[in-house]
Amino acid sequence: MKMTSRKAGFTLVEIMIVVAIIGLLAAIAIPNFVRARQTSQTNACINNLRQIDGAKQQWALENGKQASDTPSDAEVMPYLGRGQAGSLDNVHCPLVAANPAACAGYTINSVGVAPKCNQQVAGTHNAVLN
Repeated sequence: MKMTSRKAGFTLVEIMIVVAIIGLLAAIAIPNFVRARQTSQTNACINNLRQIDGAKQQWALENGKQASDTPSDAEVMPYLGRGQAGSLDNVHCPLVAANPAACAGYTINSVGVAPKCNQQVAGTHNAVLN
């Protein structure tokens, strides 16, 4: 009777190939995740601008205001539709608001001018309401 004992396992070369493949996949995936995160944050900022603009337009329509009139934060708050959470002090740009207390938020502008993110930086923050 002939007995051969062979231990089952992976060789060093096989393990190195698996590690190299995982590293390659990570190198491809991580930049895509970062890009997807920035895109979603940009879209959130644009949606904040749209909501502020809609509230401003509704304020102007209900109060018979002209395109040159500028509402105050308190005048726009009821039209944001979130009660006390609708305060412009609580609406922050997600692109730069890791610390919301340090974020300056948004500028309402007059009725005829689109609101603007106060954290606008050319090249890295392209959330603009057209």
